[in-house]
Parts: sequence; structure tokens; C-alpha cells
Amino acid sequence: MRTVVVTGSASGIGKALRELLTTQGDRVIGVDLHDADVTVDLTTDDGRAAMVAQVGDLSGGTVDAVVANAGLALGIPATVAVNYFGALATLEGLRPLLAGSAAPRAAATCSMASLMQSDPELVEAMLAGDEPRALARAQAVADAGLATMIYSSTKAALARWLRRNAPTPAWAGAGIPLNAIAPGVVVTPMTADLLATEQQRTAMASVVPMPLNGYMGPEAPAELLAWLISPVNTHLCGQVVFIDGGSDVVIRGDATW
Repeated sequence: MRTVVVTGSASGIGKALRELLTTQGDRVIGVDLHDADVTVDLTTDDGRAAMVAQVGDLSGGTVDAVVANAGLALGIPATVAVNYFGALATLEGLRPLLAGSAAPRAAATCSMASLMQSDPELVEAMLAGDEPRALARAQAVADAGLATMIYSSTKAALARWLRRNAPTPAWAGAGIPLNAIAPGVVVTPMTADLLATEQQRTAMASVVPMPLNGYMGPEAPAELLAWLISPVNTHLCGQVVFIDGGSDVVIRGDATW
């Protein structure tokens, strides 16, 4: 039995992953604002520290996999706090607990939104690790009427951080595959308000085209995450795997870089 930590476990992709892993016989330590084994707010330093401490206690000091999945899709600074800094606090904070596993694995939930327009200043503030500056920049972006760029910026920064760190001694050198998924539109409570009307769904399709089977339920990305953190994944390193019904292909064509 493997012990897996999943943030954002109370709904959406995180809930689907928790249920899938549980049916496979794994032990899941769920982290969320409610209905979880560890109830904390990952937008705050105190919440992040409490998450690390409580997971350490519940796991006995060893976990086999960590999935940084918690996130927001709102055009507010809190999205920066949880999507980027909360994800890094999860991955880096729990990395020492992976040392005792025979097959340690880590993954994050990114997004196909990482392909969309982002704010360079906000992205750079996140990659510099300057949370106060990043939060201030996010507010400025929102005040300028560009709030939709906050989410895409967090996912672009997370993908870049992952690519930079996955092959380093701390991750690959320690035998820990670190990868991410990039879902297209997933029908979850987080996206419900964006897909409430036919007009909204049509508008979304123009921005996120998904020619293969359209919008998906959370079970599809959960299956991919489950594979990324399984022992059979021995050599995937620093990859952001798009599970988006073809959005990446439609948007970028045959260009892979």
C-alpha cells in the first residue's frame, strides 16, 4: 500500500484522484479547506506550515507520492497564492518525506491555460519567489481589467518552475520523477459558473477548442495523475502532459516548442 498526499482533495480532480487511488488500495492523505484529513488554507504561510507538519504526523514521516493539485481559477491575488506558492510549498515542503519511499513520485496540476496570454511581470515575480511582489502585481493586473491573465500566469510560472527543477539533484538526482498534467476544460465545481449557459459554452469552445470528445469529467485527468505517481513511471521527468482534447494541437499546430 502506497501513501499519497493529494491537495485539493475535496472536489474536482483531487476528489476523483482520491477516490481512484483508494479503490486501488492506496492510502490517501487529503488536504483541502474542508472535508479533508488535513484542513488548512494553502494561501497562507501558517496553513502551508501546518500542512507539512500534519502530513508528517499522519504519515509517520514517509509518503510515496505527492500531488499538488489545489487551485483557484479566479482573477484575484489569492489565485497566485495557492496555484503557485501553495503548490511549491506542497512539493518542496513534503519532498523530505519522499526520501523513505522505495518509489517516490511527485506531480502537479497545471493547465492548458499556460499556453494563453500571461503577464510577464507577474510570472517573473513568482519565479523569483517574491510572493508579496507577485500578489501586488496580481492586484494591479486585476485593477487594469486583465484579471483573466492571473490564472494563466500562475500556470505558466508553475510549468516553468517544474521544468527548471525536475532534472536537478533534489528531484531527479534523488530518484523522484516530477511532472505535471495540463488539463483542458474539466467539468467541476470550479468551472461550473463558466459553463452555465450555451453562450458561455460556445465562448469557451472558441478559446479552448477540444475536438476529441469535448469537455471531460475529472476522472480523465485523475487517471493520468495516478499513472504519473505510480511506480511504473520511471523515466518521465519535467514533462507537462496535456490532456486537453486536442487544444494544444489546435492552438500550436505542429510546433512542439
